[in-house]
Amino acid sequence: MNKAVILDRDGTINIDHGYVCRGEDFTYHDGVIEGLKILQQEGYILIVITNQSGIARGYFTEDDYKKLDKWMIGDLKRRGINISASYYCPHHPEAVVDKYRYVCNCRKPGIALFEKAVSEFDIDLNNLIVVGDKERDVAFCKKHQSVKGIVIYSNEEHVLNNISYVKGGLLEAAKLIIGDADGILDQADY
Repeated sequence: MNKAVILDRDGTINIDHGYVCRGEDFTYHDGVIEGLKILQQEGYILIVITNQSGIARGYFTEDDYKKLDKWMIGDLKRRGINISASYYCPHHPEAVVDKYRYVCNCRKPGIALFEKAVSEFDIDLNNLIVVGDKERDVAFCKKHQSVKGIVIYSNEEHVLNNISYVKGGLLEAAKLIIGDADGILDQADY
């Protein structure tokens, strides 16, 4: 079985300017490249799971999203980082585009895409960490208590069961994961 880190995209990997759909609007958060390299060097498979309601809202198409995703994966690869998979949900219950208007289990906090990633990559839930900038990004951790979650850029300073909150970004989360920072990731649940 494999160990993995599942990451949100907008707000976690890149600055969320609101419905980012073009490479020229895509800006990595400070420390993201270094943080991803640390995780990869520690043997974690890196996977992205992202809600993309901009598709459902008609702000951009699935093809636009796929072009940006391909660009991001290629850019990270050129920087020495391998993203093993990228999953997205185009749905929203109040979509403008009819075919995307429904409640699904792939839109976070739904967990269908997490379950797909775990199955496709034979991920050990005891060695899975989910990182995002919102609590809905780590909802999978609430169902599977052995999975640890980190909410970054948070003003919270506590542990909610198996979810840690850190003020910094992905670099600080990576250091916490590998034990190179003060943190609470390995403490017993409260």
